Amino acid sequence: MPSAVVTTPLRIGPSVLSADFLRLGEQLSELERAGADYVHFDVMDGHFVPNISIGLPVLEATRRGTRLPIDVHLMMLEPERWVGEFAEAGADVLTFHAEATPHAFRLVEAIRHLGKDVGVAINPGTPLAMIEELLPFVDQVLLMTVNPGFGGQSFIGSMLPKVERLRTMVETVAAGCVIQVDGGINPSTIEDAVRAGATSVVAGSAVINDADSIAGNMATLRHAIKGVDVTR
Repeated sequence: MPSAVVTTPLRIGPSVLSADFLRLGEQLSELERAGADYVHFDVMDGHFVPNISIGLPVLEATRRGTRLPIDVHLMMLEPERWVGEFAEAGADVLTFHAEATPHAFRLVEAIRHLGKDVGVAINPGTPLAMIEELLPFVDQVLLMTVNPGFGGQSFIGSMLPKVERLRTMVETVAAGCVIQVDGGINPSTIEDAVRAGATSVVAGSAVINDADSIAGNMATLRHAIKGVDVTR
């Protein structure tokens, strides 16, 4: 089976968290037609982050509603307890937080055993050193550019040097690893994120909102990085 994670060109993954759940199937179809590269699925447990979001039943419905890869972002403590169930429910990529488990490498191996791509995420205040040893073994690194837990937050601009440092690390020890950025991505911030090194971005309210159609918002994001080299 081909990998669900592809490095080029820049990939945009709208977040299901911003969807109108009364129209989820319809909006998933709109995302496909608009050229979304994957669907980002945020799981919050109310402990690791101060919010509770969506879980297995919604993931199963999302899987039935789209042919796009589903990138599940586990913002939860003890993710090792749940990766099997989320894999079975339809995840293509399982991303866990390095801060949420004491045995990250063991979890990477467990996700591989499930036949899924592996991502590791870190919060804005977490140093890159925490994931350096994992880089050769994961498919993507997710750098949060907001403090996780709520959608619609503003991009933390001081994270851009961190993206640049990660890009250097990836080029040195883990060529091909996707650098994913999540938090505050919109037409005003996406170019800076990509220039810093992001090869994949998550966009929630910038794609699914009442200001324009999903197709129009996706086109606006693509236009914002027109001419930026994303084929590193």
